[in-house]
Amino acid sequence: MSSSLLDQRIVAVKPITVPAPDRGAELQVKVTAPLSGRHLPVIVFSHGNAWSLDGYEPLVDRWAAAGFVVVQPTHLDSRRNGIGWDDPRFATIWRVRIADLHTVLDHLDDIVVQVDGLAPRVDRERVAVVGHSWGAQTAGAILGARVLGADGTPGEDFSHPAVSAGALIAATGTGDTLTPFAAEHLPFMRPDYSTMVTPALIIAGGKDQSQLSTRGPEWFTDAYHLSPSPKSLLTIAEGEHTLGGLAGEMVAETSDEDPSRVALVADSISAFLLDTFETTDGTTDETTDTGWTDLGVEALAGDAGWTISSK
Repeated sequence: MSSSLLDQRIVAVKPITVPAPDRGAELQVKVTAPLSGRHLPVIVFSHGNAWSLDGYEPLVDRWAAAGFVVVQPTHLDSRRNGIGWDDPRFATIWRVRIADLHTVLDHLDDIVVQVDGLAPRVDRERVAVVGHSWGAQTAGAILGARVLGADGTPGEDFSHPAVSAGALIAATGTGDTLTPFAAEHLPFMRPDYSTMVTPALIIAGGKDQSQLSTRGPEWFTDAYHLSPSPKSLLTIAEGEHTLGGLAGEMVAETSDEDPSRVALVADSISAFLLDTFETTDGTTDETTDTGWTDLGVEALAGDAGWTISSK
C-alpha cells in the first residue's frame, strides 16, 4: 500500500462511552473510519501498557485510510487512571482488558451508530482484533490463547465468535523465562498459544530485547511457533519494541524512530486481514489483490530488511 493512503480522508470520533457495569471506571472508545466506502471491515485494537484511545495514531490512521473501521478502547492500566504495579487492582487488570474487548465486540452496533452515517457501511462479518505488547496478549486471548495458572493448567477460554482474524504485535512469549520482577508483578504473563486457532499475523522485531524475559528477541515469536496454523510471522530485522514508533510520533517510548517501519507494520496487517477475510468467506480467486502476496514476494527478494514465514 502506497503513500497515497495519506491522502485518504478519515474521521475520528471520541470519546464514546460503552456500558460496562462494575468496571470501576467508564469504558471509553475512539472510532476512526474512512469517510467513504462500504462493506468496511473492523479492527478492535488493544493498546500497550499505560496508553489510551489517544495513542497509536500513525497505525490507526493508516488502517482507516486503507478502509478499516478501527475501535480503540482505553484499558484500566492507562496512565490517566493512575493504577500502578503496587495497586491491588493491577493483579486483575489483564482480565478487565479481555472483558473490555468482549464488551466492545458485543456492543459494536451501538458504537458505530455514534458516528454519523457509519453504521450501514460496516461489514460485521469481517471483524479482527489487533494488539501491541500487553495489548497483543489481550488480543491473543480473544483469538483463543489461554493463560496458564501457577500449576501449569490452562485457564478459561476467552475467544469471541465475532472475530475471524487478528494480528499480534510484539506479543508476550511463554512465561518460563520471565525475569524475577515480571514473575512477581505479572504472573498472568504465561500465555498458552496451543489453543489459539484463529488465523493471525504475528509481528516481531529482530532487536526487541524485553526487560521482562531472560530470552532474546525470539521470545516475541512464540505466538507463531507455538500456535496451530494458519499463522504468519513478519520479522523486522532492525525493529525494536515500538517498531518505528507505533504509539505516536516522537514519543518517549520509541527507541527506533522510523515512519517507514510503522507503515510496513500497518500495511502488512491490512493486507493479511483482507486476505484472510476473503479466504475464509470464499471470495478469493487468482485475480484478488489484497497486497499480501506482493509482501511475500518482496520478502523473498532477501534485501527488504524483513522476512515472512507462514504455516
